[in-house]
Amino acid sequence: MQHSTRSVTCGVRRAVRRTATGLDVLTTLINAYEAKHHPIDPPDPVEAIRFRMEQQGLMRKDLEPMIGPRNRVADVLNRKRGLSIDMIRQLHDGLGTSAEVLIRPSRRDKIA
Repeated sequence: MQHSTRSVTCGVRRAVRRTATGLDVLTTLINAYEAKHHPIDPPDPVEAIRFRMEQQGLMRKDLEPMIGPRNRVADVLNRKRGLSIDMIRQLHDGLGTSAEVLIRPSRRDKIA
C-alpha cells in the first residue's frame, strides 16, 4: 500500500512540474505576442507626474521645491514649458518617477 501511495505522489509531482513548465512557456509566448502586437508606450512625462501626485496625495504646491515657483509648476503641468535637467533630477528624487519617463518628449513637444 505504501509503495502505491509513493508512486501516486511521484506521478502527481511530475504532472505538476509539467503543468508549471507548460504555463511558463505559455506565459512567455503570450508576453512576446503582446509586446510585438500591442506595445505599450511609456507614459507622457506630465501624465506620469500627475499620476504620482494623485498616488501620493500631492497638490501643485508640493511640486514647487522640485520644479520652481507656482507659475512654473502650472506651465509644466499645462504643457507650456518643458522639463529642465534639474527639474527631471528633482522629480526623479522627490517623486520616484523614472528619469527615463521624464526625459521623453511630452505630447506638446510631439505635436509641435
